[in-house]
Amino acid sequence: MKHLSVTLVLIITLASFSGCLADEIEKEEVIISDNDFRTYSVVAPVDTGINVYHDHFRTNETFPDWLIDGLGVTMTCELTFEGTWQERYEADKESCWDTINSTDIVYFPGTKIIGTTPDDNTDIPILDDPSDGHGTAVTGAVLDANPDAIIFFVEGFSDAAVLAAANQPLVDIITTSFGPIGSIPVPGIEDATKVAVVQEKKIHTGAADNSPSPAVQDSTAGPPWSIGVSGYAEEGDDQKETMSGSYPDIAADWTQVLPNHDDIDGYHETSGTSFATPRTAGLLSKIIQHLRSESGDYSSGADPELRGGFLVNGVDLNITQADIRDALNLSAWYPSFSTWDPLSGTTPVSPVAPCTQLGWGVVNESNVEPIINHLNGTSAQPSRPSDVTMCMETNQQIRESYWN
Repeated sequence: MKHLSVTLVLIITLASFSGCLADEIEKEEVIISDNDFRTYSVVAPVDTGINVYHDHFRTNETFPDWLIDGLGVTMTCELTFEGTWQERYEADKESCWDTINSTDIVYFPGTKIIGTTPDDNTDIPILDDPSDGHGTAVTGAVLDANPDAIIFFVEGFSDAAVLAAANQPLVDIITTSFGPIGSIPVPGIEDATKVAVVQEKKIHTGAADNSPSPAVQDSTAGPPWSIGVSGYAEEGDDQKETMSGSYPDIAADWTQVLPNHDDIDGYHETSGTSFATPRTAGLLSKIIQHLRSESGDYSSGADPELRGGFLVNGVDLNITQADIRDALNLSAWYPSFSTWDPLSGTTPVSPVAPCTQLGWGVVNESNVEPIINHLNGTSAQPSRPSDVTMCMETNQQIRESYWN
């Protein structure tokens, strides 16, 4: 988990991982519907758990049977939506929480959430632990960026957890916000994210560390198939957050107001790459969903057999993860040094080689329309300056050499 650091000293301790690559889950046949449900996108946060009772995740929609089947749902939990969080949990404990096991994929009607806990090493499967809240906030950031996203939530911190999302054909984007503290160059979840991106053609957004450490060697943000995300002060002076990984792919909003894990309607302000990363995943899902609407694509995922590896597989519009990543890179931008506040605690964005601080640059809501217009052919984005391109091509070459 990429917790917010309080010092510039790199702590050379590691977050825990399960370590071994799980056997790949056999793909189920996916039932594809033409147009009996809106166009949609599926995002899979992999994290501590999620507060399914929070108003932030509620919806009046009911997912159609073909979507439920396509996501491999094995059971449905009809939640209690009256009373306090504790009262709701107690009311559902016997019928829901005490019955879920590691092989279950659970749909929670009245919410945007389908969830699973493949590691089976938690006190309460899927639900965020009383002492934590990280996964609830992470998922809140996804839905702040795209309120219409469908959430396939995976509780866990291992290869097996990532593979649970990687091997779901309808998942578009996997987002992870955990890894080795200080970006210490040790193995992590890169084997599993490689399956997701290289084999299953999905997008993976990975959090850089909450320290100034380079993201290149970070097992979450560093692999060349992943989109590594650091932070910038969107609500402040639009500069780089000092305690945020350097030389990533992009930077996104560091501080956000996100849902609580232990009540039904409360929010808190929190900061870190942990939240910049799912915000980016949500923005990308919003772009994918919009392009699907334009082209009449009523399914999801990029399954090589079912969809030819295309995240958008519509009428006269076929778009891959590589197309989206290229458009993302073209759309990114660098804040002006002139907005820096010396008292803010941020690091000013250097006019010389800003790529070493923010990668291709900042991505937020302002990037969405230019990316959509570029991908649908309405208005091509200009090429980036040659020095930026050279800097980031070097970044990619280093990553490919290191991780391959």
